[in-house]
Amino acid sequence: MFGGVRVSVVVLAVAMGFSPMAATGALAGSGSSVSSFMRVFTRSEPPSGYIAFCSRSPAACATQNSLSDRVILTDLRWRDLVEVNQVVNRTVKPVSDLDLYGTTEYWTFPKASGDCEDYVLLKQRLLIERGWPQGSVLITVVRDEANQGHAILTARTSQGDFILDNRFDVIRLWHETGYGFVKRQSYISPVIWMSLAPANRLAQPPVASGAPEM
Repeated sequence: MFGGVRVSVVVLAVAMGFSPMAATGALAGSGSSVSSFMRVFTRSEPPSGYIAFCSRSPAACATQNSLSDRVILTDLRWRDLVEVNQVVNRTVKPVSDLDLYGTTEYWTFPKASGDCEDYVLLKQRLLIERGWPQGSVLITVVRDEANQGHAILTARTSQGDFILDNRFDVIRLWHETGYGFVKRQSYISPVIWMSLAPANRLAQPPVASGAPEM
């Protein structure tokens, strides 16, 4: 369906029984001077598509806990990330909101197809169902290599902030993605959003203007 999904270093590490810490070392490199943990700045406005989604599905945006600690990254928790990312990437067909709904930004849980934010909503829900605290799996808006808005999921763990992305099966630390980070949900409440750029350095992009690139 996806024209050949990549087999990642992380997937191989899990399959071979390596620990998540070994896998992250292979990805991040021992010499990296960039922190594995994102820095947040001031409050930011939620994406308009998320606001509309919450008005339609308030239960999905209700605060389930507050001040969630980072998840201890055990082998089981690492496997959660890999499995959820792969399953959703391989079962949801990438189609733009414009083609599906006739509008440029419509957030919803996908059925058979969806845009990048739809992948993120489903991954977040599945991880919460597996016992991940709401405040540890946060919707995040970035600018991609083409300077277009894109939605990904951040998993806050004891080993750093890891990214689940519909474009890749590989699980990467946030600074390994090459994206420009704009804003993400607060771990205090899903309806509070925080800027990931000082003084709003990055303009606020629409999340997706077309079908995700695979």
